[in-house]
Amino acid sequence: MFAGKRYVILGAARQGKALAAFVAARGARVILNDAQPREKVDLSGLENSAGIETVFGAHPLELLDACDVLCLSGGVPIDLPIVLEARRRGIPLSNDAQIFFELCPAPIIGITGSAGKTTTTTLVGEILKNAESRVPNSEQSSDAGLGTRRSVWVGGNIGNPLIGDLLRIQPTDRVVIELSSFQLEQMTRSPHIACITNITPNHLDRHGTMDAYVAAKKRIIDFQTAGDVQVLCADDPVSRALNTAARTIWFSLNDEPAGEGAWMDDAGFLRVRAGGIDGAICHRRELQLMGVHNIVNVLAASAICAAAGAPIEAMRAVATSFKGVAHRLQWVGEINGARYYDDSIATAPERLIAALRCFEQPVILLCGGRDKHLPWADAAAQMRARCKRVVLFGEMAPMVADALRAAGVDAAAVTRCDTLEQAVEAARAAALPGDVVLLSPGGTSYDAYKDFAQRGDHFSQLVTLSATRG
Repeated sequence: MFAGKRYVILGAARQGKALAAFVAARGARVILNDAQPREKVDLSGLENSAGIETVFGAHPLELLDACDVLCLSGGVPIDLPIVLEARRRGIPLSNDAQIFFELCPAPIIGITGSAGKTTTTTLVGEILKNAESRVPNSEQSSDAGLGTRRSVWVGGNIGNPLIGDLLRIQPTDRVVIELSSFQLEQMTRSPHIACITNITPNHLDRHGTMDAYVAAKKRIIDFQTAGDVQVLCADDPVSRALNTAARTIWFSLNDEPAGEGAWMDDAGFLRVRAGGIDGAICHRRELQLMGVHNIVNVLAASAICAAAGAPIEAMRAVATSFKGVAHRLQWVGEINGARYYDDSIATAPERLIAALRCFEQPVILLCGGRDKHLPWADAAAQMRARCKRVVLFGEMAPMVADALRAAGVDAAAVTRCDTLEQAVEAARAAALPGDVVLLSPGGTSYDAYKDFAQRGDHFSQLVTLSATRG
């Protein structure tokens, strides 16, 4: 499959580097290509990888000469001239997730969505690990063939590309992978259990239209068969319209599904009825995660894990103890009685709205970054209703200021800054004891940072530094 073939890989970030190392180790000739100049590309991890040539600064069409497979990393648009030319020449397109699906010996649980996919993926991984911890060690089991604990592998778009772990994954293991729309639009395989957390406007700067974005997300279930499972949100009108040959398990915050599903009842208990399980997981007050949207994430994860055969005890243990993923409404400090939260993952207006709804205290919102060509009217209305002050920063600050003006927000309640550092100082100057200072940008980080995690880390550092000054 790889030996002697020429692979051209576009994008030298985490996914591209992992794929380059993997195929080169199997005898492929690799060209790793990135449009950024060499000095801006981190090639750590490839120091001992033979057979990898690098090209930086552009995507020259000459790379396609003698190319057998063109692989696109997640952030690489499919309408680049080199990609269009590859299609014209009939060169196959692939990516790290597609190759992983083709070679993985274990059943795969795949999760995508406009919001909540990382938290849901992490919850599923933790529940399955908890379930495995309840299996006795094989030497303690008196029944032949019982008591063997399986490894749980969690990765994909969430961080670890997983392709580097393929040789260690066993057929009996469990694999949980987060998939982005960027990865899915090239893929021709679906996981055994596929979940779409929701589909709302996002990444329209990349996909162009909502129809194209929905089509990319839907590919996670497009190739399923009757023996597979799709886990869908009954509260999401786009998801309700999706359908494949697979068995469907619904999750809902509002209504008990007619068949298999997970939901919250009128008394506030999270319940699941699927995979032979029928019972209460816990009460919403027992959850450690903040926000209604995280109740939905727990329901989605429980539906997935029921389909995967996890016991309800494992769901309950994780639901009542899991405190969240970094940069997702993460408390980072307190200054003069005001609490600071990092929600840097909020790269779309809808995520910003969900974050605002988590707080009853007065909110000073830090909003900014790079816009994804998404509508802002609803977010601006929520800011008017819920924020005592909005501090704008970054590339899209003028655009959001216009949206706030159109929503009737008093200009005196809006502060404009160039950088996140200035925004933190402006927020501190406005904050009183009992206030919440919330970084929930609503835009991507790419105007100033390599990703949302770097932006969130910088915010945390700025808060810590500001706190030391008293």
